[in-house]
Amino acid sequence: MFIDHAKVYIKGGDGGNGCVAFRREKYVPMGGPYGGDGGRGGNVIFVAEEGLTTLMDFRYRKHFKAERGTHGLGKNQHGAWGEDLVVKVPIGTIIRDDDTGDIMADLTASGQEAIIAKGGRGGKGNSHFANHTNKAPSMAEKGEIGQERWISMELKLLADVGLVGFPNAGKSTLISQASAARPKIADYPFTTLIPNLGVVSTREHASFVIADIPGLIEGAHEGVGLGHDFLRHIERTKVLLFILDAAQVDGRDVQEDFRILQEELALFNPELAKRPYLVVANKMDIPGAEERYQALQVLYREQVWAVSAVSGQGVKELMDKTYSILQSIPKEEVSTEDIRVIRRYEDEPPFVIEIVDGVYQVSGKRIENLVNMSRLDEEESLQKFQRTIERMGLELALREKGIQDGDIVRICELEFEYSH
Repeated sequence: MFIDHAKVYIKGGDGGNGCVAFRREKYVPMGGPYGGDGGRGGNVIFVAEEGLTTLMDFRYRKHFKAERGTHGLGKNQHGAWGEDLVVKVPIGTIIRDDDTGDIMADLTASGQEAIIAKGGRGGKGNSHFANHTNKAPSMAEKGEIGQERWISMELKLLADVGLVGFPNAGKSTLISQASAARPKIADYPFTTLIPNLGVVSTREHASFVIADIPGLIEGAHEGVGLGHDFLRHIERTKVLLFILDAAQVDGRDVQEDFRILQEELALFNPELAKRPYLVVANKMDIPGAEERYQALQVLYREQVWAVSAVSGQGVKELMDKTYSILQSIPKEEVSTEDIRVIRRYEDEPPFVIEIVDGVYQVSGKRIENLVNMSRLDEEESLQKFQRTIERMGLELALREKGIQDGDIVRICELEFEYSH
């Protein structure tokens, strides 16, 4: 089954906890701190894989979680890093943060990859916290929690040429004549419910990919029928072939059909109106088609091509012309290292304060990480936590918000009563 969109939950692995340990050997009775660091959690990495053509697998598996790092041990033994989770997706997959709608990656080349959820860093062992005033610290950090989010994926087929036309115009028959593709063909509207891809070989032994986009109808740009589901697959194509029923078998006017198709594409995405195109008068083996083909020629001249997809008449010549147009389009200059992967770097404030039902709610990645990685049941860790939030300027910010003694401050699950 062809599926071109999916929504899944992903989570990077949590970091391992740091260890509290001291060196204890026969001839070293007063050994110093000896606790190792926790290992980093694994990342969730999405990779574009050649040969995959659908997001069907994500219908059955909705949760993806990387391995957590192992905890640090005594004798300064650091924990092992968690294994990365590699998720394979079809080429042409766009990945968005489901909450914000921001594009996180657009994977358009085989082997291209993007880290979608980072693993948490490992907590530091107590050997990191020794100094000249505290030579035997009994504190260590907990591992950082890995990133987690819901993402939505959208697959847009990667094809050089898109066949566009109304139902029963003959697109599926044409792609079966021009390539080795064998789509389902029958004489009723919407036989084709999924896009079909075919590889066309020219007489010069070159090749290109052609996509049979399921039949459009008037209003498709507004989502009428399956408009949005199909139109997205046209966006990546370089050349458009408008397949028209020159015999008007269904009683439709061929010139009006072309006008509506152009209008639907332009309304969906104005860039589509600028793409190179050919007008293909199909069903030339049926009486009456020749007259309408000539009328199209008067209007569109050399852009009109006559074919019979059933008999194969004119199909090879059409494919040769299409290939020559493809060759004339300048190739995009893209970097092979990070092709169309979009990364956002933001300087986030250390915290944000909101007053909710009289409670001073403090949030922000940095301060939440501090809470989650601190062992607040240990005196030394608690003191370090207090020093850190003071350096962040939390107390000053709370006072500016008007906090009074006795008011409640909440950070993650931690609640405490404010006292100046």
